[in-house]
Amino acid sequence: MVDQDPRILRLREIRERASVGGGTERIATQHAKGKLTARERLDVLLDPGTFNELEPFITNRPDEMGLSNERYLGDGVVTGYGQINGRTVYVYAQDFTVFGGTLSEMQSHKICRVMDLALRNGVPIIGLIDSGGARIQEGVKSLGGYAEIFRRNAQFSGVIPQISLMLGPCAGGAAYSPALTDLIIMVRQHSFMFLTGPEVIRAVTGEVIDHEQLGGTDIHMAISGTSHLSTDSEQEALSLCRSVLGYFPSNNLENPPYSAPHADPNEMIEELNHIVPLDPATPYQMHRVIELICDPGTFLEIQPAWAQNAIIGLARIGGHSVGIVAQEPSVMAGVIDIDASDKISRFVRMCDCFNIPLITFVDSPGFLPGIDQEHRGIIRHGAKVLYAYSEATVPKISVITRKAYGGAYVVMSSKYLCTDVNYAWPSAEIAVMGPEGAVNILYRKQINESPDPAMERQRLTAMYRERFINPYFAAEAGYVDDIIEPRETRQKIVTSLAALRDKFTDAPPRKHGNIPV
Repeated sequence: MVDQDPRILRLREIRERASVGGGTERIATQHAKGKLTARERLDVLLDPGTFNELEPFITNRPDEMGLSNERYLGDGVVTGYGQINGRTVYVYAQDFTVFGGTLSEMQSHKICRVMDLALRNGVPIIGLIDSGGARIQEGVKSLGGYAEIFRRNAQFSGVIPQISLMLGPCAGGAAYSPALTDLIIMVRQHSFMFLTGPEVIRAVTGEVIDHEQLGGTDIHMAISGTSHLSTDSEQEALSLCRSVLGYFPSNNLENPPYSAPHADPNEMIEELNHIVPLDPATPYQMHRVIELICDPGTFLEIQPAWAQNAIIGLARIGGHSVGIVAQEPSVMAGVIDIDASDKISRFVRMCDCFNIPLITFVDSPGFLPGIDQEHRGIIRHGAKVLYAYSEATVPKISVITRKAYGGAYVVMSSKYLCTDVNYAWPSAEIAVMGPEGAVNILYRKQINESPDPAMERQRLTAMYRERFINPYFAAEAGYVDDIIEPRETRQKIVTSLAALRDKFTDAPPRKHGNIPV
């Protein structure tokens, strides 16, 4: 029997109208650009059949400027909750088919509603962003709407994971919201972020520049450091978001999820015993070290194209979710500069927020010298790394693979920043500076007065390296906890993580610290 209740029929008709956003023609335009609609994106992101929509009947306010009298259900954003791999998340997906996804008073209301519910229930919030910015015809109301979102981004930071997927433009002040979240995922050729658009730049400076050059994916991945991950398609970005969440707990009071490893946690990895060259000036691939130690296929590098002399990423070791920090000796010899400092310090703080243990692999000759770095504030930026590691209370394990000179030794999770376990490989070199520099300072007079200064410098350098630039001298003084064979590293980290599982640190009471930003 066909249900003829007019009330039910009306509800079905309204829901059907809401499901097409700005209409079939605009949906076709969206598809022609190679982009999915808001609802299609949610279907890919969430476990099948788990999405529950909230406030679908909200409509845009009347246009006081008289530019448009069209009314749209949902007002350009789809909000609600669902599951990712069986875990609840709250989501909002901006709908570009409705007023270009521009933010209005009511759209802000809907987004803030799901953000508040995510906090109240202690689960992640994911934003699928595709918007032309503020809805100009609403004037200050749209600006107030953005401010409400920004405030929540800031206040919820470190309490629940916040992930932004950039699936279209994000112009003007709207860009501040993703910048306040934990991770930004962009899609090449589709994602753009900028505060002042090409039109404004052209009007002010006369310079002609396109969206991609100004704030495309490659710019934010390699130059600005604003974005953290990127893909070639929306489907890949949505799938990547699902994977990323697997490393995070639902909130700051939980531990990250454990996943049974496929590899033997006690495996001895012989390749590691041969990976560091005998010549300390010869580079090697730290990425390979990380891949060998982590559970196979679990290392997810973050910001891989920016500040490539530093490596950060999420991984699993023995099934435990961990944050990896390292230098890449094949890039700038692993030296730490301003961008590397910012990259490392922010990642360390993010891991600490969400109880993700930190594993640090150290091979750095120090901070990058030079007038440019000094004038741009390498002291201030380097202090961020020091601050981040000192502040972090999660389990911290460090492995010195080769060079740990000067300030780089100190800031990179050294023992005296309350790192729980400090290992060194036999190839480790722990000192104030490299032997060549030390000899030139300490024995300058002796070298200059020698009949053969070059030979004397070489002899003294070898002597200094033998006596002081080795892990045994540091271990005798208690600067490392153990010197291990590289092949043992995975097993040592796994057992250390198990021992530190219930670590508790009672920090002194304070409102918050004052990190040198």
